[in-house]
Amino acid sequence: MTKKPTSRGPARVPGKASTVRSTSASASTAKSPSGSTRSLTVTLRKSHKKTTSQQAWLARQLNDPYVVAAKAQGWRSRAAFKLIELDDKFKLIKPESRVVDLGAAPGGWTQVAIKRGALEVVGVDLLPMDKIAGAKLIEGDFNDPEMPGILTGLLGGKADLVLSDMAPNTTGHAATDHLRIIALAEMALEFAMEILAPGGAFVAKVFQGGTEKDMLAPMKKHFAVVRHAKPPASRKESSELYVVATGFRGGRA
Repeated sequence: MTKKPTSRGPARVPGKASTVRSTSASASTAKSPSGSTRSLTVTLRKSHKKTTSQQAWLARQLNDPYVVAAKAQGWRSRAAFKLIELDDKFKLIKPESRVVDLGAAPGGWTQVAIKRGALEVVGVDLLPMDKIAGAKLIEGDFNDPEMPGILTGLLGGKADLVLSDMAPNTTGHAATDHLRIIALAEMALEFAMEILAPGGAFVAKVFQGGTEKDMLAPMKKHFAVVRHAKPPASRKESSELYVVATGFRGGRA
């Protein structure tokens, strides 16, 4: 049986020190990596085999300090830093806690939960994932009626934290994309209500667009504190936000 580390340890977040922007909480400083913050810009030659958008995406990846740091530190995605920053701010991952990661592939958030001392971590995704030491991975749909029972069995009890970094495939139409991700977040919330223990927490990705505020009203009935936050690792040009709900009171939405 793999022994899980219980020390949170310093988070090596790329770039200059920055803060998690939250609508109802004071900011905290994110830790910066050792060494110089200077970097070289990678410029790509034009390729007839790639579209302009593909070229732009590749250039952004090559010049993104979070992508570089994730590869250097062994995280499966740059998104790992988003959870690191949210956890630094809101203290979501408690020692010996039980965590469910919805839409876990490729596994960056699952890795962070394990590294930060969670007792049991279960990742769920429709896509297959390579094994992650210390985690239990399920290839399946969290909307399956049997999934809550399966997960509580694997966790050995109710979850203390449910995470969702899920996002639907974008259409390019902002209003449509916003409605689709809100619907996905609402399904994740409904699922979390079934498996969270009293006092538990829920984190989900949403997009800015107005209707994300509609999620707050029912959540405030069942959680002591509900906030929106945008971690520094979230790209500035992105409309993504995270809804962070803590102090689950029990009940259903």
